Order: sequence, then C-alpha cells, then structure tokens
Amino acid sequence: MNDSVLSKSFLDAQRERLLALRKQLVSSADAAGDEEGLLQQTAGGEPQDSGDDAERFAQQDRDESILSHNEGRLAIVDRALEKLDEGTYGISDGNGETISKARLEAIPETIYTMEEMEDRERAERNAR
Repeated sequence: MNDSVLSKSFLDAQRERLLALRKQLVSSADAAGDEEGLLQQTAGGEPQDSGDDAERFAQQDRDESILSHNEGRLAIVDRALEKLDEGTYGISDGNGETISKARLEAIPETIYTMEEMEDRERAERNAR
C-alpha cells in the first residue's frame, strides 16, 4: 500500500480535490444536457435554414464530445476515490507500481504511471 509513502493529510487533500472535480464534471454534464434540450426545443417545429441547422449540429457535436470526455473522466475519478477507500491510491491499476507524488498532485485522478499512460495513448492512436 502507498499509504506509508503518502501522508494522511495528502490523501485527505486529494480526496477533497477528487470530490470537487467529480462535482464539476457532473455539473458540466448536466449543463450540456440542459443545453442539448434547449437546442432541441428551439429547433422543434420551426422552419430552419441550413445555417441554423449547421450551427445546431456543430453545437450538438461539441456537447456530445464534451459529455463523452467527461463521462470517461468521471469513471476514472470514481476509481481514484475507490482506491482511496481501498488504501491503494498511488498504486497503478496496470502494473502495481507506485505512481509518483508529483503526478498525483498534477493529476489527482490518475490511476496509471506516466509510462503506462503514454503506452495506452500510443496504442489507442495506433488502433485508429
């Protein structure tokens, strides 16, 4: 367990940061959903020109992209909170190695070492 390396005060501060980030992500998702509902409502039943449609579709694409990104990030934040509860925060879910304190401070929701994350991103790019 990484608790011997990371102090209780550090872990408590990270928990607060993660909870604040979670709240922000949920709020952002709610706002995107509200905006989508408003776009649908304003477009419904009224004649639209192609410029209105293009703008609405572009906004819808942006909202969906943000929502998708935030949903993925929310799952990782939830996993980091689970790891705090388990006493495994700061230990990689991938290879079990210790995640540096500096990385945890920079990205409190991280669940992988820098090297693992780079490998995962490279593999994802290559899969496209």
